[in-house]
Amino acid sequence: MSNSFLALVLLEKPTTPDMVLVVKTLRARHPELAAEIVDGRGAEDIRRPSGDSPLIRCGGEMVAVMSMPAPIPPDPGLWSRAASTWPEAKTVAARHRGHLIVSVLGQNLQPLSVARLTTAVIGALIATMPACCAVVWDTKVARPAKLWMEMSRQSFAQFPDYPFTLWIDIMPFRSEAKIGAVTMGLSAFAGREIEFETNKLALPIMIDRVAGLAVYLIEHGAVVKDGDTFGGDEHERITACFRLSERFAGLPVLFCTANTTS
Repeated sequence: MSNSFLALVLLEKPTTPDMVLVVKTLRARHPELAAEIVDGRGAEDIRRPSGDSPLIRCGGEMVAVMSMPAPIPPDPGLWSRAASTWPEAKTVAARHRGHLIVSVLGQNLQPLSVARLTTAVIGALIATMPACCAVVWDTKVARPAKLWMEMSRQSFAQFPDYPFTLWIDIMPFRSEAKIGAVTMGLSAFAGREIEFETNKLALPIMIDRVAGLAVYLIEHGAVVKDGDTFGGDEHERITACFRLSERFAGLPVLFCTANTTS
């Protein structure tokens, strides 16, 4: 299971961020978060204009922001998934010309803490850089920059109100008489994706169940065990088991089914 994330901020044109301005913006958006620029001499007072360092210290952790004057490699699957809820996704991907790499440095970090911190820093970058057009999270999830900037204000909100939908996709599917959904990106937090299948629940309720289980696993880690049964509500039981997905190329999943009770 990964405990860090590689986030890519896509740029319409190659641009280097002013890290002094980014830190000021980060502090304004998240007053509870200590943030400062770091260079080879140590912490820089933000009143001293030294905005070319790629490192900032946030909440006791080091975050690297590297500017790359080239597009990211093509990934048709990523942008096809994104286009299901963001129609302009493929157009934005095709026209970007540079990107930023954002990553928290360190070992044995908690995935949720890293996700919160990375998300907050990206929000500040987007707020200070008009060239930002999209964010690719851990190679799995793509979202528009404007949505990320808005939702990232909730980076440090309490469970379950942090912006977990920036970190995972929930993709519905239909299989004969059943409907289902699979997550993409959850395995970085919980070791597996969720694959949920049912002929008992309506689509909106099923999506809500998947989202609820996903955010619970993001918060608590891989606490659901093979064969566990738990309640969706007082009339519903969900059974979970470990398996390799038969539908999604052997993806390790927590396969869930819902059964109603009288």
